[in-house]
Amino acid sequence: MVDIQQLFNGLSLGSLYALFAIGFALVFGILDRLNLAHPAVFAVAAYVGIELVTSLGISVWLMLPVVFVVGALLGLVIERVAFRPLNRRPDAHFAGLISSIALAGVFIALLQGRYGPDTQRFPAEALPGATFTVLGAQVSAVQVAILVISIVLVVALGLLVARTRLGRGMRAIAENPTAARVLGVNVDRVTATTFAISSALGAVAGALFALNVNTAQLGMGSAIELKGLAVIIVGGMSSLPGALVGGLVLGVAEVFTVQYLGSSWRDLVAFALLFLILVVRPQGLFGKRKVREV
Repeated sequence: MVDIQQLFNGLSLGSLYALFAIGFALVFGILDRLNLAHPAVFAVAAYVGIELVTSLGISVWLMLPVVFVVGALLGLVIERVAFRPLNRRPDAHFAGLISSIALAGVFIALLQGRYGPDTQRFPAEALPGATFTVLGAQVSAVQVAILVISIVLVVALGLLVARTRLGRGMRAIAENPTAARVLGVNVDRVTATTFAISSALGAVAGALFALNVNTAQLGMGSAIELKGLAVIIVGGMSSLPGALVGGLVLGVAEVFTVQYLGSSWRDLVAFALLFLILVVRPQGLFGKRKVREV
């Protein structure tokens, strides 16, 4: 019989993985760029969230939209500093990847200069203590918020990409940036907006993660980076639904592994499961097999 308590814990953790990974997938799928400053945004957002609650005394719920805006601004900085100056280079993909790593180092160095190496936490009195009983499982208000916010953001992103003018521009650029520009799409503006949305999602994931465990550390972005990449590969690289499902699979697998085998087996079992999925479907759960045309 499925342990409902652990299932909720896994879905909550998986939602964070998915939210983080969707930011990765959005930039890669539309712009064909791998933004490795994304994990740094995850960490910066956690620290900013704690600072907002600790210094300004605002509630943890009001903190989240502020962090969303901060993340969007960081995304604009990343696009303008790490990627746009390199667009005309023949090795723009690789150069952008390296420059984003460098910019991530700058973000982390600024965090360390401001807060030092010590772990940061939310004030205990600021944390919501409410819990709910769902199917016999005790679910905290933070876990409910993680699930609800993740679902709302993913659905909103899906609608934006599928039904808005901005989304049509994104899809046109994903097919062919040159043709999109000829057709009147403002490629630079759509590109910058894509980075902003991607980083905003990563920032909210970082703040929610810190809220869930009441911990923010300098290396928290690096710890989730590999899992985020694994999730988008398993989901199908550029597939937003794939990133969502991949994140949930990884989160649930990790939680059940910790319960039944121990924490030392968590990463081994989770990545072995993801490896098995890729063996069965090399293109990922929602990816499309590419056919080489001669």
